[in-house]
Amino acid sequence: MSDVRNARERCFSDVNGRIAALAREQGGHVTSAQLRALGLGRGAVRSRTAQGWLIRVHRGVYAVGHLPTGPLDRARGALLAVGSRSALMGRSAAAYWRLYERWVYPLQLISPLRRRIPGLQMQTCATLLGRDIRIREGLRITSPARTLLDLAPHVDERTLHRFHNELRMRRLINNAQLLDVADRNPTHPGAIRLRELAGASKKEAKRSGWEGDWPRFAERHKLPPYEMNVHVAGERVDVLFTPERLVVELDGWDTHGTRLAYEVDRGRDAEILARTGIPTMRITYRGFHRQPAVQAARITAILDRR
Repeated sequence: MSDVRNARERCFSDVNGRIAALAREQGGHVTSAQLRALGLGRGAVRSRTAQGWLIRVHRGVYAVGHLPTGPLDRARGALLAVGSRSALMGRSAAAYWRLYERWVYPLQLISPLRRRIPGLQMQTCATLLGRDIRIREGLRITSPARTLLDLAPHVDERTLHRFHNELRMRRLINNAQLLDVADRNPTHPGAIRLRELAGASKKEAKRSGWEGDWPRFAERHKLPPYEMNVHVAGERVDVLFTPERLVVELDGWDTHGTRLAYEVDRGRDAEILARTGIPTMRITYRGFHRQPAVQAARITAILDRR
C-alpha cells in the first residue's frame, strides 16, 4: 500500500509541477482546457480548488497558488478568459502605452466574437484586423491608433491631443495610421476626432505632451516673460527666460522612451551650461500637474537669484 501511495503522491507532485510551470508563462494562470490536457478531471480540479491551490479568477481561468496582483499578470488572466483573438483596449491599452499613470479596473478588452465575462468590460468589433493589434510582453494590445480611436469619445480635447502628442514623440503613431483606422471604422464615435487630429498635426510633435499647458501655468503663477521652442547653443529648448537666462525643460522620462535618450538630454543640458552659462531646470509630468505651485516657486527663486 505504501508503494501505491508513494506513486500517487509522486504523480500528484509531477502534475502540480507541470501546472505551475505552465502558469509561470501565463502570468500565474492556467485555463480549464489546459488542466484537462494535463490529465486533470473535474474532481481533481475541485480538490485543488478546495485546497486553495487553484483559485478561480474568471470563467475557465484559474490562478495557481495565489492571486496575481500586478496589472500585467492580471491582464494575462483576462486575455486567457476572453480567448486568443481578444486584446486589451481603451483605458487598459492606454495604461500599457503609458498614457495613464495607473491601471484602472475593470479591465477593458475587445474581441471579434461576442463575449460576456463577469468582471471585465467587453466590446465586440467585427472590423478588427491584424494591424490593429500589437503583441508586447506576451500581451495582445490594441495598436496606439486603435487605442486613440476607442479613447476619443471619452476624453476631452486637450487630453486627446496630449495622448496623440506623446505617442508621436515616442514614434508609436503617425497620421497614416490614424486615417487608416478611422476610415475602416467610419461609424465609430471616435473616427471624426481622429481625422481632425490627423488634419491638425504638424510635421513635428511638441517636445512634451503638456507643453500646451505652460502658458496657463505661467500666467496663473505670474512668471516673467519667456520664449518657447527657441534655440540655445544650437539646441531647441522648451522655455527660455530672458534676461535672467534660465532654461526650463518640460519633458520627463515618459517622453524619452529609452534610458539612452534620457541620458543624452542630460548631456545636452551640461553642454548648454558649458557654452552659455545658462542652467536648465527640468520639470516632470507629475511635478508639473500635481505640484504646480511648488514648481512655480522654484522657478521664481532661481530667477530672483539670477
